[in-house]
Amino acid sequence: MTKRILIQLDSDSQPSSFDSVVAIDSGVDHLLRYGQVELSAVVPLVHGAMFTRGGDELRNTAIFVGGSKVDVAEKLLTACRDAFFGPVRVSMMLDANGCNTTAAAAVVAAGRHVPLGDTKAVVLGGTGPVGRRVSQLLAADGANVILTSRSHERASQACHEIIEKSGQVSIEPFAVENQQALESSLRDAEIVIACGAAGAELVDQETIQKMSQLKVAIDLNAVPPAGVGGIGVTDKAKPLGVGVAYGAIGVGGLKMKTHKAAVQSLFESNDRVLDAEEIYAIAKAIG
Repeated sequence: MTKRILIQLDSDSQPSSFDSVVAIDSGVDHLLRYGQVELSAVVPLVHGAMFTRGGDELRNTAIFVGGSKVDVAEKLLTACRDAFFGPVRVSMMLDANGCNTTAAAAVVAAGRHVPLGDTKAVVLGGTGPVGRRVSQLLAADGANVILTSRSHERASQACHEIIEKSGQVSIEPFAVENQQALESSLRDAEIVIACGAAGAELVDQETIQKMSQLKVAIDLNAVPPAGVGGIGVTDKAKPLGVGVAYGAIGVGGLKMKTHKAAVQSLFESNDRVLDAEEIYAIAKAIG
């Protein structure tokens, strides 16, 4: 029986041990780990994956693109795609810094408590890698998304890029410059997902408690203080005001299941490319 080989490409000096452990737990037979991968190194690595097996055996080789720098990982994924020749290719997955699996799990968790279509959803810290993906997935499923940042320019740029990817979705930038602006952005919101930098509170508990329409609040920051006041890191559908709350570990179970299922699915064919939307579909199937 042909062994399943996963090639882990990471831009950091040491490939992520987290991603390596999950790969092994997902049933990979052999894991080839490469660190400090630069664009110039992609073609020979990809060609090595493509030309050593043929026909149906190509599906038993796959590439995982990770690392802590999501923008670099996106360029590596594009370079991998460009190295292929027609049907001679292998499946690939991007989850640098857990961006796609985390975003997918968060949006699925929100969807357990409120239908996403025509729902007002506020993404706090929406210009980072996870925030952009959360906003993209919510908007693609019909939510009316408010993407916030301290900078209106950065928020506008993020919205523009999401519209380019997802088409005519409902997403608006909003600059949170003070408490009054924050409360204005949150007015009538049913979903709040905080995706800000570690250790920074984006909204306090008093403000959240006053939200009369809130159905679910999710904080993806695992480092104290919480990004959303009153949410514990392990909270999972815990009552908060008139809604429920999830902390980072509270959505972590679904994130891990999604990560493993995505890796396993790479070996179903030789032409899969798993990015945000594809990984979201896997998370929704898991529930």
